[in-house]
Amino acid sequence: MQANHLIKETSPYLLQHAYNPVNWYTWEEDALKKAKDENKPIFLSIGYSACHWCHVMAHESFEDEDIAQIMNENFVNIKVDREERPDLDDIYQKVCQLVTGSGGWPLSVFLTPDQKPFYVGTYFPVLDSYGKPGFGSLLHQIAQEYKEKPSDVEAAANHFMNLLQKTESNITKSKIDKSILDEAAINLLQMGDPINGGFGSAPKFPNAANLSFMLRYSKLSGISKFQEFVFKTLTKMANGGIYDQLGGGFHRYSTDSRWLVPHFEKMLYDNALLPVVYTEAYQITKDPKYLEVVNQTLHYVLREMTSPEGGFYSAQDADSEGEEGKYYVWKKSQIQEIIAKDADIFCLYYDVTDGGNFEGYNILNNNIRTSTVAFQFGKTEDEINDTVRRSSEKLFAERSKRTAPGKDEKILTSWNGLMISAFAKGYRISGKETFLQAARNCIKFIEEKLTVNGELLRTYKDGQVKLKAYLDDYAYFVNALLDVFEVDPRAKHIQLALQHANYLIDHFWDQKENNFFFTADDHEKLIIRTKNIYDLSLPSGNSIAAYAFLRLYHLTQDKKFLDVSIKIMESLSMMAAENPFGFGQLLNTIYLYIQKPIEITMLNTNDSEIYDGLTKKFIPESILVIISKEEYLNELKKYQYFSGKEFDKNKTTVYICKDFTCSLPLHLMSEIEKLL
Repeated sequence: MQANHLIKETSPYLLQHAYNPVNWYTWEEDALKKAKDENKPIFLSIGYSACHWCHVMAHESFEDEDIAQIMNENFVNIKVDREERPDLDDIYQKVCQLVTGSGGWPLSVFLTPDQKPFYVGTYFPVLDSYGKPGFGSLLHQIAQEYKEKPSDVEAAANHFMNLLQKTESNITKSKIDKSILDEAAINLLQMGDPINGGFGSAPKFPNAANLSFMLRYSKLSGISKFQEFVFKTLTKMANGGIYDQLGGGFHRYSTDSRWLVPHFEKMLYDNALLPVVYTEAYQITKDPKYLEVVNQTLHYVLREMTSPEGGFYSAQDADSEGEEGKYYVWKKSQIQEIIAKDADIFCLYYDVTDGGNFEGYNILNNNIRTSTVAFQFGKTEDEINDTVRRSSEKLFAERSKRTAPGKDEKILTSWNGLMISAFAKGYRISGKETFLQAARNCIKFIEEKLTVNGELLRTYKDGQVKLKAYLDDYAYFVNALLDVFEVDPRAKHIQLALQHANYLIDHFWDQKENNFFFTADDHEKLIIRTKNIYDLSLPSGNSIAAYAFLRLYHLTQDKKFLDVSIKIMESLSMMAAENPFGFGQLLNTIYLYIQKPIEITMLNTNDSEIYDGLTKKFIPESILVIISKEEYLNELKKYQYFSGKEFDKNKTTVYICKDFTCSLPLHLMSEIEKLL
């Protein structure tokens, strides 16, 4: 079969469609010009490689010769990987949500030749069903309308554009005070599921930033029910099917309310954001289960999602051999055969039955106490844990022989930034050098492969780097550099963070609305220059930038970073109080600002009581910099934060500063505790 224009791409998602009979183009000058020259509408299809319904629509419609013929004759057909072009996805996803009330992927949009949407939807079945028109009849209908009723198409396009423009200019500025956090926390708790944790019913997403905010609010208010809700959520998730009990790592979301049956794809960003919340829960509770989840998840990323060059891959599919979840599920008889005499204990522990809990198979999940299993089998809890661990290793080895789900080996700067942060946080509580090294390797990879003339690029695959970076790429990477700087304070980390932070201000800042655009001022002109303000499955670039800039200000005393951070918070804080579900990361930033960061500097790490006491303590309002070598401090003396601090080779010294006042050098954990 002949390939279409997608054959020259590197995106696994686009390459999946390179041999469709549809004459696909990417979003490129040639395609946009062709639509204008031939006065044809554009059919824009946006998806990503691990998207189940994208595969379904491709198989039903885009591989069908008859449907492809209608598409090729009447439309200029453009395929976009949403992970490569989040700017396009953001614009047309907003239109879909405004017009239909929901969005998602595959996103299917019909555009005029000047890129204005006039009909929009998501998945269309090939035949009329699910209350939706069949894709074939829809294509006929739209092609006919476009030719015979151009004024109707124009009116629909203008209506959609008006809706879109209104969403981009509804920001009301407000002052930042504690009442925003109070209102947001109460609203969030009311949205929580008191039985299974998490927010809402099904499908249920992890929403890491909201959980982090509730831990902070619990500390601020002294009300324990907020953190108890988070602990319940994290425990239910860690025990549920959304967590890969054998291999570590989280699937994308749960299709039910109790975290049992996941949508089996694994996204890099979930496995970057969730370990951070588990590290915080571990710092509060010292529960080894939370530390285990952090370790297993980060080891999963090292094992399966790390490129030989040091960058992190984007995703793993839900499907293998054409079936969703096939790689992860088990028949009871398979388990009995593999682990023999230990099968009864393992099956009780992981709720494995003859009938199964997922289409006749079993998704491993644990809803029984170890003590109950121990009592039933007349063994100690340690013996049960040992049996479960041994059995899990055998099953994991057996599972590894199966056909693995496909992997999207595209490396995105933004998601890699999140992953660097996760490894830095994981290193802080575990002390595992492999985690710190993974963070360093990825920073080096981004510097060497994803930076050209000092500017970041978006995506790398197969040696090819392309697309100018977006707000998220810069903001997440600046924040990641600061996270690594706190545990590995080399001057180059802070210098690089400053370079990219300044670039953001120069090229992304909106002087009028006092926040950042999603694209730089020299980006390709699209129908609108959008803002990304909501913290949903990914935190918004504005929220992360505000957080990183607040920390940069304290490290450098450069007031412009504080000004920018405050302006972003003021522009979005009223929306955050009213709709906290979409602003978890911004609320974390507001918390840090209201609490006024405590600046903690540890010089010399030889005293393990002080080292463990600070790294394993939940102090979310702190900037904690740990300096193990005197030469690191000497390189940093030019920054205000480090001036006047002296390194003692013989003992660990801690300085605690707040409101521009610093303590005397502290050498005992009891003194440090007292001040904190």
